[in-house]
Amino acid sequence: MNQATHKPTAAANLPLAGIRVLDVSQVMAGPFACMLLADLGADVIKVEPPEGDQTRGAMGFKMKGPDSMGFLNMNRNKRSITLDLKSEEGRETFYELAKTADVIVENYRPGVVQRLKVDYETIQAINPKIVYVSISGFGQSGPWAKRPGFDLMAQAMSGVMSVTGYKGEKPVKAGVPVADIGCALFATYGLLSAYIGAQRTGQGQHIDASLFDSVMAFSVWDMSEYWGTGVPPAPLGTSNKMSAPYQAVKARDDYFVMGATNQKLWAKLCELIDRPDLLQHEQFATVPLRLKNREVLIDTLEQEFAKKDSAEWVDLMLAAGIPAGPILSYPEAFEGEHGTHRKMCMEIDHPIEGKVKNIGFPVKMLGTPQQVRRHPPLLGEHNEEILAELAERTAREKVDA
Repeated sequence: MNQATHKPTAAANLPLAGIRVLDVSQVMAGPFACMLLADLGADVIKVEPPEGDQTRGAMGFKMKGPDSMGFLNMNRNKRSITLDLKSEEGRETFYELAKTADVIVENYRPGVVQRLKVDYETIQAINPKIVYVSISGFGQSGPWAKRPGFDLMAQAMSGVMSVTGYKGEKPVKAGVPVADIGCALFATYGLLSAYIGAQRTGQGQHIDASLFDSVMAFSVWDMSEYWGTGVPPAPLGTSNKMSAPYQAVKARDDYFVMGATNQKLWAKLCELIDRPDLLQHEQFATVPLRLKNREVLIDTLEQEFAKKDSAEWVDLMLAAGIPAGPILSYPEAFEGEHGTHRKMCMEIDHPIEGKVKNIGFPVKMLGTPQQVRRHPPLLGEHNEEILAELAERTAREKVDA
C-alpha cells in the first residue's frame, strides 16, 4: 500500500508508545537518536540546561524565534524541561524523572556525569531497569576518551578521511556528518536491544556509543582490502574498490553516475556504446583487469560518453538495465518527483515559526506510520506539565503506601 494512503496512527498504537526517554544530550548524535524514538511513539523529555541545547542558537541565520532550523529538524515530537543539574534541586528533580524513565541518553564528555552525580551507577541504583546511553567522541575508556569529540575529528582519526576525496589532493571530509548520524543509528540499535533485554531480565545496562567506533564500522570494504593485501586503502574519488566502471563519469554536458559492476552489465555497456571490441580488450576483459586499469578504462569510456548529454545516457542505460543516475543538488533531490513521492520534505506546525520544513521519516512504518505529534519544543515549554506529572506520581505513591 502506498504510504500516502495511510491514515494517521493513534499515538497509543505507535511501536514505542509507553516508553519514556530522557534526552540529556545536545547538538546532533543524541538528539537525532532520541527524535527517531519520539517519531515512533516514545515519550521523549528533552532535559536541557537553563540556557538550552546549544543547537538552538546555531547555524548563523535567524528564524522568527530563537531556535535554529537545525534544532527544529532534530527535536520534533519531544517535550522540554529545563534543569540545572549542577544544583541540588535540579538533580533531585532529575532523579524523580529517572525513576519514571526506561532510557536515558546523554552526551557529556566522559567524567562529567560522575561529577554531576547523574551517572549510570547513580541512576541504576534507583532504577535497575534503566538503559543508560553515553554518547561521546571516543568512548568511555581508552587514551582518547577525555578528548572533545566532534564529527570532523572522528572522521579524521578513524581513517575515514584517508579514503575520502582524490589521491594526492587536500584532505576532504564526507559532505554529511557520517560519524554523528552513524553514532545516532548505532546508539538507537543498542538501546532498543537493551530495552528488550531489560523487559526479560529486569536489568538495564550502560551503553557506550562513540562517534569514533561508529564511523569505523563503516570501513568494512576498506579494512577488508587492507587485511587481505596489507596495503593501506587510498582515496578513490567516486570510484569503487570492488568494481569498475562504477563512478561518476563525464558526458558531453555534465557528469553522471553509472555502474557496470559485473560481466553481464559490462557486456550490455559495450553493446550500448557500440564498442564490442572492449569485451575482449586485453586491459578490460575481466573485473580484475578493469580495476587494475581503471584510469585508462574511464578515459576510454568518456570518449564515447562525450557524444551525448548526461540525461540521455542515464535514460539509455536504465532502459538497457545498467544502473545509472544524475548527480542532483539537495533542492533537486528533495523537490524532485521521487523525493516528493517519498515525502522526504514535510511541513510541521510551530507556535512561532508557523509552517516549518522538516526532513521526512527515513524509514516508513507501513503498519504504524510515524507522525508528528508535537512541534520541536520551546525551551522549557513543558516545565509545569512534567513537574505536575511528577507531583501526581508522588501523591499516588503516598496513597498506595
